[in-house]
Amino acid sequence: MLNSNIIDRIRLPFRKEKELFSALYNILGFYPHNIALYKQALLHKSVGRKNEKGRPLNNERLEFLGDAVLDAVVGDIVYRHFEGKREGFLTNTRSKLVSRETLGKLAKEMGISQLINSAGRSNSHNSYMNGNAFEALVGAIYLDRGYAACMRFMERRILSQLINIDKVAYKEVNFKSKLLEWSQKNRVQMEFRDLEQTRDENNSPVFTTQVFIEGLEGSKGVGYSKKESQQKAAKETLQSLRREPQFIDAIFAAKADRTKMEEEPVMVVPDPEKLENEQQNFIIEQEDNNPQKVVDAQEPVKPDVAEKQPTEHDEFSLDDITAAPQEKTREEIIAEAEAAAFAD
Repeated sequence: MLNSNIIDRIRLPFRKEKELFSALYNILGFYPHNIALYKQALLHKSVGRKNEKGRPLNNERLEFLGDAVLDAVVGDIVYRHFEGKREGFLTNTRSKLVSRETLGKLAKEMGISQLINSAGRSNSHNSYMNGNAFEALVGAIYLDRGYAACMRFMERRILSQLINIDKVAYKEVNFKSKLLEWSQKNRVQMEFRDLEQTRDENNSPVFTTQVFIEGLEGSKGVGYSKKESQQKAAKETLQSLRREPQFIDAIFAAKADRTKMEEEPVMVVPDPEKLENEQQNFIIEQEDNNPQKVVDAQEPVKPDVAEKQPTEHDEFSLDDITAAPQEKTREEIIAEAEAAAFAD
């Protein structure tokens, strides 16, 4: 007879296999044909397994395939569901349905995240581990059952039970757009600054963005794309604006200081009437030692009332220049002398 411990070790793999079959049936709605494909779809690269040829064995290749199949399947569904809609609307709707965030939520809701075989669980993004596993699972369905099975899975299990395609298409919370709208209505200056770009433990790029309103620091956002980091920063900043009155007070105080500086004139605006008066007042006023004496501007100025007024030609006047006396003859001198002598 076989030892009971040996029997338990033999039964254990079969028990786990049976549990996996049962779990996958609850998720997919059918039993897998090739269970190895689904095991690989649930194998995260952090485990570090290798096949018989020494190559890494994980779900990345199935994830690549599932991503392409999902785009085709969801694109087909969206195209038929929204008849007459333009390409931009269809593309946007498909993008929201197959986004890593949406797929990650689906993986958690359906229990896929509980089946992932990884070296360690993490609440971080972890390169969208749950969403990637969902894509890999779709890749496994495609190889195991074909394109039609993928279509049935998305239509019957996802879009009919877990996602309202109309709500996804027509309703979207864009936190960045909402924050921009708020700043424009209140006429405050706001900007998103990219602080840094790093890499996580899986060598995936990580972006950090911070919001600045009127030069004041808002919230930061970290994501695996600039768009995601901006959305997170905007969402947290909106929360701060709602929950922290002192933050809003500081923003509007900064705005008041800025607008006051902008509104201060660089110089006093000239008065056009004053300029005209200065231009017309070209007569030089004379100094009057007798404050009681008033000269009527309409009467001619008399010599005993006012001094001679200079003219524009005074500088070159010839009035003080007289002709030199002419020299008298001898006869005229004798005649004048005799006349003076007889006059006495």
